[in-house]
Amino acid sequence: MSGPAALVLEDGRIHRGTAFGALGATFGEAVFSTGMTGYQETLTDPSYRRQVVIATAPQIGNTGWVDHPDVAEAANATLEGSDDESGRIWVSGLVIRDLSPRPSNWRSTRSLPEQMTADGVVGICDVDTRGLTRHLRTGGVLRCGIFSGDELGTDEQMLARVRATPSMVGADLAGEVSTGEIYTVEPAGEHRFSVAALDLGIKSNTPKMFAARGIRTHVLPSDATIDDLLALEDGRGVDGVFLSNGPGDPETAEGPVSLTREVLSRRIPLFGICFGNQILGRALGFGTYKLKFGHRGINQPVRDHRTGKVFVTAQNHGFAVDVPGPLGEVVDTEFGRARVAFTCLNDDVIEGLECLDVPAFSVQFHPEAAAGPHDAGYLFDDFISLMSATRKDAHAAS
Repeated sequence: MSGPAALVLEDGRIHRGTAFGALGATFGEAVFSTGMTGYQETLTDPSYRRQVVIATAPQIGNTGWVDHPDVAEAANATLEGSDDESGRIWVSGLVIRDLSPRPSNWRSTRSLPEQMTADGVVGICDVDTRGLTRHLRTGGVLRCGIFSGDELGTDEQMLARVRATPSMVGADLAGEVSTGEIYTVEPAGEHRFSVAALDLGIKSNTPKMFAARGIRTHVLPSDATIDDLLALEDGRGVDGVFLSNGPGDPETAEGPVSLTREVLSRRIPLFGICFGNQILGRALGFGTYKLKFGHRGINQPVRDHRTGKVFVTAQNHGFAVDVPGPLGEVVDTEFGRARVAFTCLNDDVIEGLECLDVPAFSVQFHPEAAAGPHDAGYLFDDFISLMSATRKDAHAAS
């Protein structure tokens, strides 16, 4: 640990603490995550771009950091042997109560502060994270800054810098975290289907989940077009399209929304997660809105309204889809009928959509969750069933 640090919120509230990781100043949206485990997966999740994460778990750093065997190639790899969800830390900063004095994990290759220093990520510990979380739950998420080392200034100076930072509303961030070129993750075992995954901030566990089910995944940049998608598999096209998770305001994602509308019109099976759920919602003509403090953690209860089943999910989102009419009512769209298939039991936020006349569905939570829970992993099998049924229909029609 490296001397004093300050966490400054845009409403003027200041938390004093101790610096760890890199020294300096960082800015972003202050959000809290309720996960008791999985901080490495959280920090490397591209969906946390431009966010300062507050961990509600009382002690962080216990399990150290598990390196990918070849960090230099991690950006476009499946990251086998690592707990990373991408090739780098994406959060703007980390706020915790207690920093573990040493990691206790046989897989650990370095400590959390060492990795944060290497990635230039500023952290602050010795903060009353319980009080801070209650403050954000009451007033909503706020812009913030962490200051340490030479960047520490007067309260007025630091507050002015925080208030000068942009809001998450209107933020177009998917292009900042997306791959720059197409890459392919091959299936483990027999090849069954091929999928085009639009990288809006994809996590490495998603291609792993597809590969385990015999799916070849072509990961495309966020600005990919329908022509890029149709050119895959030597011009034969793919069996399905996946819309990934990612950061930012879905109202800015005009390119992905346009691509999704093309996919729906061609009746190509589609599956979206998190940001992908919001993209599908917009493509169907629904609106989106900013949540007061969002859902972030690995303990969010969700109901599947098609079966009545309740399960625990991992989530990380600050925006949600707004579907008109009473819950459960079928809504007419340009692409046929659609309905809300999942909701959060904490606050009734829409957690998933299902199209009834075209082969498409999406969820707001993370069925590919690492470090868990894995209750919703069956949705990948549902996507396979959708692709299989569509293939059979196509063969029958021909």
